[in-house]
Amino acid sequence: MRFIIRVVVNAFAFWVVTLMPVLQVMIIPFPPGGTLQLVLTLLAVAAIFAIVNTIIGTVVKIVAFPLYILTLGLIGFVINGFLLWLTAWITSGWDWGLRVEHFWWGVLAAIIISVINGIFGFILRPQSKKQQRRD
Repeated sequence: MRFIIRVVVNAFAFWVVTLMPVLQVMIIPFPPGGTLQLVLTLLAVAAIFAIVNTIIGTVVKIVAFPLYILTLGLIGFVINGFLLWLTAWITSGWDWGLRVEHFWWGVLAAIIISVINGIFGFILRPQSKKQQRRD
């Protein structure tokens, strides 16, 4: 269930990012390109991003741990941009998917996606058992 919620929130975040033309990040929907195909493409790209972030992102973050300490965590933005760019590269083999024109715009898009995920994560986070008992 968590994975599905994470994919839906990521899909919404991707949609918000693609509404900002200055970022040069776009979603190319499944053919023929209607609204349903756009939604399905967003969900597919979000699922691929979640898998890439879970598998490759974990390994990269462990290897880059000294850089996290050295840069006080700012390298995380670049790593998230790299994971977004990697997702775009994975989907570039098909006629649909995520397109990121420049790496640094991808880093900025990853920051926006992280903020949106943080907001939704705070809203959708289940209450702890102690808080539920007080109510």
